[in-house]
Amino acid sequence: MEKPWKCGDCGKGFRVPSQLEIHRRSHTGERPFTCSVCGEGFTQLSSLQQHQRVHTRERPFTCPQCGKEFSQSSTLLKHRITHSNERPFKCSDCGIGFKSSPVLRAHQRIHTGERPFSCSLCGKGFTQLSTLRTHQRVHTGERPFTCSVCGKGFRVSSHLLRHQRVSNLESHKNTCTIEKQWKCEDCGKGFRSPSQLEIHQRSHTGERPFKCTQCGKGFTVLSNLQSHQRVHTGERPFACPQCGKGFTQLYTLRTHQRVHTGERPFTCSQCGKRFTQLYTLQTHQRVHTGERPFTCSQCGEGFTQLSTLQRHQRVHTGERPFTCSVCGKGFTQLSHQLRHNLTHTNERPFKCSDCGNGFKSSWELMSHQRIHTEERPFSCSHCTKRFKSSSSLRVHEQVHTGEKPFSCSVCGKGFILLSNLLSHNVTHTDERPFKCSDCGSGFKRPADLMSHQRIHTGERPFSCSVCGKGFTRSSHLLTHQRVHTEERPFSCPHCTKRFKSSSSLRVHEQVHTGEKPFTCSVCGKGFARPSNLLSHNVTHSDERPFKCSDCGSGFKRPADLMSHQRIHTGERPFSCSVCGKGFTRSFHLLTHQRVHTGERPFTCSECGKRFTQLYSLHRHQRVHKI
Repeated sequence: MEKPWKCGDCGKGFRVPSQLEIHRRSHTGERPFTCSVCGEGFTQLSSLQQHQRVHTRERPFTCPQCGKEFSQSSTLLKHRITHSNERPFKCSDCGIGFKSSPVLRAHQRIHTGERPFSCSLCGKGFTQLSTLRTHQRVHTGERPFTCSVCGKGFRVSSHLLRHQRVSNLESHKNTCTIEKQWKCEDCGKGFRSPSQLEIHQRSHTGERPFKCTQCGKGFTVLSNLQSHQRVHTGERPFACPQCGKGFTQLYTLRTHQRVHTGERPFTCSQCGKRFTQLYTLQTHQRVHTGERPFTCSQCGEGFTQLSTLQRHQRVHTGERPFTCSVCGKGFTQLSHQLRHNLTHTNERPFKCSDCGNGFKSSWELMSHQRIHTEERPFSCSHCTKRFKSSSSLRVHEQVHTGEKPFSCSVCGKGFILLSNLLSHNVTHTDERPFKCSDCGSGFKRPADLMSHQRIHTGERPFSCSVCGKGFTRSSHLLTHQRVHTEERPFSCPHCTKRFKSSSSLRVHEQVHTGEKPFTCSVCGKGFARPSNLLSHNVTHSDERPFKCSDCGSGFKRPADLMSHQRIHTGERPFSCSVCGKGFTRSFHLLTHQRVHTGERPFTCSECGKRFTQLYSLHRHQRVHKI
């Protein structure tokens, strides 16, 4: 049919003058029909009438299959397609089907990269006009969707629906309720829309229809793919106004901002611990319930999160998909690679407000701060010991169970943690890739290099609150504090002797077993620990790289240099609690204390004579060899 009525602005034709008049309002901005409730204007009376149903909640169009009601007939027609599996509109690039042509057109922009709708404030582009309008509310602060129970506002209706589901967990229980009529046939879980059900069913079928063109990784929903692609592009469009840190997703930025505000809105009803995210709270609650719903098919170990199980499975497969571009080291997790990358730089952006120490990650800072606060929120159910982190508690619990799931393929030694096994593995190789820039010493781990460098700088950031002695490592401080408390929590199963550290216990146990697995390649002498072998090795060399700044004397070990320097300073930091006598070394104090206690732990197997020191026993045994 002919369209004789032409628009003078754009040339578009219309069949009747009334249509032309309505169209011209798109150029003039005229909106003569105004809502009496909210003041919003419209170009047509019919559009105003449809809008008013938002306020009156009138929904005159009902779906005959599920009974759901709609304010517009067009919305009902679109909804009825959800009851059918028909997807007649196919994408020519990837073959995915859609139920309507507008959805297909929006999808095709993923392949073309077209983003025709741009934000006038920040320039960000969008594939759909509706997405742009939602985004603009970030700048305007508009939150038109309000919870009728608590009054909280949201930018999009889906966020309101999600909030109402959260509300069912807490104070809004039985008030903000929405029926979940779409049920999963596999697990019975209910959903509020067929699209949510469809996405959920992919967890059962394993279907991941959205593939990354860079690495081939699949995703169940398009939004996850789009977020993932920023890993490859490096795009981080959401920046924190406080510290400038960028994020790939808006909700990740909002969660991060709670680091600055201190807000932790989700509280555990069992222990009172607070969290920045709901899912973190739900995962934490499994610590109290003991629930581990995700089980490894290889070894049977259970996990609280699916992602943790997936990472664990790489232990069995040996997969290390994340590689350092500097040294080529592979990692099972991206977070481990990012943390490792910091070892190639001296940057420590997270500062402790109490002592000024810098850390390379926020979680290291949080863990460190518990040294100052003495907070130990995690309690062992088998004993009274408490820990600063849940991971430390889990490791400790294996002391009670005796479980050592990680075994060395060379010597068969078992370990509680995979990281301990990996650290142990380097004892079977001579490779020392981490070099000290001051003395050239090589180390097998970056942490060992960092601790060593404190010998040159003199830095001892961990101080004992009782005697003031400083230490290069926090673990050394914790072990030292037992000198003052006399705590000896580690018992030998073969005798009644107790020790202040598990490493001391392990060394002692080799007295009973006679095991000396580390052998000197020069003289054949065996040692119970690799560190003892390394200390022994210097006896075959005349090199003395550690020099005293006062007298120039050289020493083979830094510990010998430190003890020697006390001759010049007169320092005797280890004092006897009985007579007050001071000593330059802690083992000299321990030997001296046997004068007061009468303890003689070293017994001659020939005559039964007992001694306070091992070397005295060895000297005595020469009497029997004459």
